Amino acid sequence: MSRLAISSGQYSDKGRKDRNQDFHGILVPPELQLGTKGIAVALADGISSSDVSEHASKAAVTGFLEDYFCTSDTWTVKTSGQRVLHAINSWLHAQTQQSQHRYDMDKGYVCAFSALVLKSATAHLFHIGDTRIYRLRNGGPRGGALEQLTEDHRLWVSREQSYLGRALGMKQQAEIDYLAVPVEAGDIFLLTTDGVHEHVDAAFIAGALAGGTDLGAAATRIAAEAHARGSPDNLTVQVVRVDGLPDRVASEFYQELSQLPFPPELRPRMEFDGYTIVRELHASDRSRAYLAVDQGGERVVIKSPSTEGRGDPAYLERFLLEEWVARRVNSAHVLKASAQTRKRNYFYVVTEFIEGQTLAQWMVDHPKPDLRAVRGIIDQVAKGLQALHRLEMVHQDIRPANIMIDAAGTAKIIDFGSTRVAGIVETALSGAHDGILGTEQYSAPEYFLGEAGTASSDLFSLGVIAYQMLTGRLPYGTQVSKSRTRAAQRRLKYRSTCDDDRDIPAWVDEAIRKAVQPDPFKRYRELSEFVFDLHHPNREFLSRNRAPLIERNPVAFWKSVSLVLAITVLVLVGSHIAGRQPGAAAAHLQSPR
Repeated sequence: MSRLAISSGQYSDKGRKDRNQDFHGILVPPELQLGTKGIAVALADGISSSDVSEHASKAAVTGFLEDYFCTSDTWTVKTSGQRVLHAINSWLHAQTQQSQHRYDMDKGYVCAFSALVLKSATAHLFHIGDTRIYRLRNGGPRGGALEQLTEDHRLWVSREQSYLGRALGMKQQAEIDYLAVPVEAGDIFLLTTDGVHEHVDAAFIAGALAGGTDLGAAATRIAAEAHARGSPDNLTVQVVRVDGLPDRVASEFYQELSQLPFPPELRPRMEFDGYTIVRELHASDRSRAYLAVDQGGERVVIKSPSTEGRGDPAYLERFLLEEWVARRVNSAHVLKASAQTRKRNYFYVVTEFIEGQTLAQWMVDHPKPDLRAVRGIIDQVAKGLQALHRLEMVHQDIRPANIMIDAAGTAKIIDFGSTRVAGIVETALSGAHDGILGTEQYSAPEYFLGEAGTASSDLFSLGVIAYQMLTGRLPYGTQVSKSRTRAAQRRLKYRSTCDDDRDIPAWVDEAIRKAVQPDPFKRYRELSEFVFDLHHPNREFLSRNRAPLIERNPVAFWKSVSLVLAITVLVLVGSHIAGRQPGAAAAHLQSPR
């Protein structure tokens, strides 16, 4: 497997100034972290009017390079980078507010900043201020096309006078530019401060970089040219060339375990890799699960891959995803991974053992649960989903069989083999998603249009479960999986929970209806909103006129119409017969005296 590889060269000097207010850095992580976080390059330029701006530059660059690699590897580069930079901006702004220059930002902790993160086959750019990032592609002996990828945030008062419109630390909230561009082997990225690019033209830069192997010498040459052309500012240049790209990217957990042999057939009482097998819990075409006891007496679940999938790398990665996800989510309502205290000798995963039953079995045992019990379970599952969503994960297979209810009544989400992890998805070179991985009866309609799953998709699945717990059926029957166009999905008819002979408030039904809207933009924006509306009457629902019976239940409507017509006919026939009786006619002819 090939991996991401770069060459780099850097140069920085105070130039004609008394001190260097620029700061720069690059961090290439260990190989196992290359796939999840990539390589980071950062450059900052302190403003000339401030005596502390060099401290701002150093804090910005070191903070970004250190903190970016400490963010969750389930996050996208964009999420990680923006959260780190917003934190750095807040810190810089607070430093100025606590100093004697709190009312004069031109003398505070302020700097321009640009960063480049290379991950898989994509370059992620973060930028604020007047530093720049360029890309040189198709370079040869005569150079290539130098493309400026960032926009200067400088406002011009006149041809000679300008000022920074945006910079780190300038305001309490920073507006950070973000851009993602595809990368090819051989691409050269150039980061410069304004003391360089305002005095050296693109043709000279392209020529200095063309055909050279010593990138450090090229950086020095570019800075020296800026100085020779009269630059009065600090001079900093960073050059990064992409030498190799990965053919495919796998998680570090997969890389670690993929070389191990598959486990043998496991049987009760068998000793296996430090565990004692107790019994088989589950068997399917995807995996086999066993209850086991480790050397400390703790009960765990061991999962081994199916025989059919052992030759499929994509299947094996998804198989390992269960433990990979479980190690990164900290929630009482999400299955957790078992502590790994020793090296494994076989290819398998280990998770906690939950003593209880699936929600599917619970629903069989409680065919008509009260609303309070339904709310309690939905609340817990929602908390588990929120923990996943905070890490930019979408479960994609929320269904009763993937929710466990333990002996204490705690609901826990299990089975992460279908989970979409944003930080892993963005390493897929093709950019394609895996299609429908969940169970069709509970999958959101957007999956059947070929769209990728989102947090709203999990919300739909949770709404379907709430509906099923209250009614014993699905809100649209089996029609969702058959609706493969937007027009077909607009024709889906929701059957109200109030149609059943159960005491369910209409506002609860409206909350569920909104959660299972076929159009994701008409659903709740947050899970917390759905949970809240299940407990509290939403004024919008209370003020809304209830849909007529013909829309809620056409069959019941026409039965009612038929009954009314039948009664009307019987009354009319009875009146007609009574009017033709002889006694009635004689009485009608007599008049009072």
